[in-house]
Amino acid sequence: MKKKVASGAIVALKEALTHLYWYKSDLRSFLTSCLRDSRILSTLDWSDYKRNIAANLIDRMDKNQDLYQPDLLNLMAEVACAKDFTHLERLEDGDIKAARAKESVSVLRKWVTEHESSLLEQERIEELRQKAHEKMMSKSAIQLKLDELRDEYYKLLASDNPQKRGFRLERIIRELFELFDLDPKASFRITGEQIDGAFTQEGTDFLFEAKWQQELVGASGLDSLAGKLGRKLENTLGLFLSINGFSEDGVKAHASGRRLIILMDGSDLMAVLEGRIDLFQLLSRKRRHASRTGNIYLKIHEILTS
Repeated sequence: MKKKVASGAIVALKEALTHLYWYKSDLRSFLTSCLRDSRILSTLDWSDYKRNIAANLIDRMDKNQDLYQPDLLNLMAEVACAKDFTHLERLEDGDIKAARAKESVSVLRKWVTEHESSLLEQERIEELRQKAHEKMMSKSAIQLKLDELRDEYYKLLASDNPQKRGFRLERIIRELFELFDLDPKASFRITGEQIDGAFTQEGTDFLFEAKWQQELVGASGLDSLAGKLGRKLENTLGLFLSINGFSEDGVKAHASGRRLIILMDGSDLMAVLEGRIDLFQLLSRKRRHASRTGNIYLKIHEILTS
């Protein structure tokens, strides 16, 4: 039987979650990014006070640690890693709000060290998953399909026909999502150089956009996806693929406040097609990094060398 998370750590986590974000929408976005299966969030009363929401969530996870302990430990680790409190400092009485958040996170951080063995076990599980991925990649069916998609993508790199290139890229992306069980929806469509669609990862719905244009995608290019997310349920996230990358101003504009979008470029896509990382793992790493640091554009070389 698993060793239960200490009651003191549970109390510290509730307190830190209460103070880490001032707005409930930001808290929900953070939790959605941290939990493997975020469906539990839809069972909470989000019209209630923030302290009650945090307490009800953690109490439910605490009472059913056989099911939720990995998420509980991961959530503790993510909150304990918080170092950027500028989102609080910008508010009225921001210094006070930020100081309270820093203090509660500091208390939780002490409890996290008490559970380091459990967290190391989680890392061991992730390492085993990576080995399982490597074994999976050696299986001919998966490898052959990736080889096929990679060869098709190589041909696209020489294409100068945006419409034709867009249709062929749509097929590659859709089949790649299917290959890694990410449940792409039938709504994928192309307008010019842009692809729109949706998929699901571990109970979290994503809206997807892709662009293949010569220029870097800037803030205005990301605004369209952000606008669509604003009309969806709060636990919906966005993935934006720009083959040629993103401008610095675009990344900064969408890295503050609610971090709803994670960014992927052609180097990420190539790494997946070459079998250096699977798509599921790539998205999980980007998502966790964004929730922990606020950086929505984690580069593939940083993932593969960390």
